[in-house]
Amino acid sequence: MMKFQNTTVGGLSGIDRDPRTGTWYFISDDRWRYNPARFYTGRLDIDPASGAFTDVKITGVTTLKRPDGSPYPGYGKPESADPETIRFDQRTGRLLWAHEGDRPDETHKDIPVSDLFVRWTGRDGRHRGQLPIPGNLKLTAEHRGPRRNFGFEGLTFSPRGIAAMVEGPRYEDGTPPTVEHGAATRLTLWSRDGRLRAQYAYQVDKLPAAPVPPTGDADSGVSEILAIDDHRYLALERSWMQGVDYKVKLYEFDTRGATNVLARNALSGGARYRPLAKRLVADLGRYSTPVQNLEGMAWGPRLKSGECSLVVGSDDNFDSREVTQFLAFGIRGC
Repeated sequence: MMKFQNTTVGGLSGIDRDPRTGTWYFISDDRWRYNPARFYTGRLDIDPASGAFTDVKITGVTTLKRPDGSPYPGYGKPESADPETIRFDQRTGRLLWAHEGDRPDETHKDIPVSDLFVRWTGRDGRHRGQLPIPGNLKLTAEHRGPRRNFGFEGLTFSPRGIAAMVEGPRYEDGTPPTVEHGAATRLTLWSRDGRLRAQYAYQVDKLPAAPVPPTGDADSGVSEILAIDDHRYLALERSWMQGVDYKVKLYEFDTRGATNVLARNALSGGARYRPLAKRLVADLGRYSTPVQNLEGMAWGPRLKSGECSLVVGSDDNFDSREVTQFLAFGIRGC
């Protein structure tokens, strides 16, 4: 594994770019297995004519701090952090990042509850505030609220707001995806000054394949989102099936016409609602084989063709069988 300034580089679960300086930010979901919660800075240089990467380099590392100025505790401890996504705010120069949260479940009964959050940090890693979280996203030790490992994975700035998506369904919103059915997860919107605005249901696809053996493990949900404008967003739907590996699809979805479900405690078995409309943009398995654990997504520099570059990155899970990978695409209509 790669080392940088006495840290182990890996688990890069979120990426973003400062368009004025070209600096990229990469957040690691290491929970002090190796080092404290942190983000890296670096370069992902893209040729504006060809769209090809010309250089990839880590240039700095910063430890994320709690409100009291201390690093976040490690895995299995109260108030530990599981950083999954990061965004650079062009208006303030600050960073916004999200913690997936943690809670006990049937196979991890001793894990303490650690509420998910979305927090501001300076580029020095110091805490700079946080967004209010809807009550329906409060983690518990019971079968209600978000499931373990299904907290915030997606985060983005739109021109007039902030949006975050939990990876998969809450207990009250139905069961996780199977080969027979999909699942409803939630997109939460805030104003730029931090006021809760709305919440919408996003329908995750059913599993693209059955695990091998059929009783094996599987996991599927939204691993990142990215705003195109105030209504349209991109979403990465990432699935992993034992014996099959990763499958990742890129979707565009639109908030217009969807039902605001912020006041609804349950999406399963209750009153009808209209989920976010979505359309398939690309099956990313067409462009890279084997598909990696794609979790990061951000806008890169504009290309000479007039297209926007879209960069998608993978989280290697600190696993020697996986890699950190970056893919670049040219996008029209961005």
